[in-house]
Amino acid sequence: MTYETIIFDLGGVILNLRYENTLEKFSEIIGKPVEPFYTQKEQTELFDEYEKGNISSDAFRKGIKELLNEPITDDQIDEAWNAMLLDLPVERVEMLKEVAKNYRIFLLSNTNDIHIQAFDKIVADTLGNDFGDFRGLFEKGYYSYEMSDRKPHPSIFEKVVAENNLDKSKTLFIDDSIQHVEGAKKAGLHAHHLSDLNVIGFLKSIGIY
Repeated sequence: MTYETIIFDLGGVILNLRYENTLEKFSEIIGKPVEPFYTQKEQTELFDEYEKGNISSDAFRKGIKELLNEPITDDQIDEAWNAMLLDLPVERVEMLKEVAKNYRIFLLSNTNDIHIQAFDKIVADTLGNDFGDFRGLFEKGYYSYEMSDRKPHPSIFEKVVAENNLDKSKTLFIDDSIQHVEGAKKAGLHAHHLSDLNVIGFLKSIGIY
């Protein structure tokens, strides 16, 4: 298969993630186990609405307080919410630079304002520059909370395709969540489920990197 365009997910593909960290941190803060209201496979409506940009960060924090029904501060909520975000391996950044020499590359992430601010700090700590420079690695970055849409809905993929006049038959989407991969396929894209965090190995295996 000859591809012209690669669309990358962010968390679990470029940025390392561990969803369990967030639930563990909430449990630590309130002093008892919390129900798994946010996982890789599914989330409650509160998180869907936040990642679509339909509610503010303050409304999200208020929703968390109601969900937990325990004393917790805004700063503690942010700390727990960001706990799932781990490191940005420099070798993946270098990979993006190389792949961009021969392919159109885009970023498509389900994310939110609190996470983007935390990711900005991870980028600065890792690369010594700001989030704008990271965005510059891609032809364009798409973030669910700025689009009023989110994966796995086929509509979000259609928006990226239409705005950039992409050929679906020559476009590959890479994501660590199987439901997002299925959504991309419904939209007519080629898609790969990255289950081992080894995006570099996968791209080498298909001759892209």
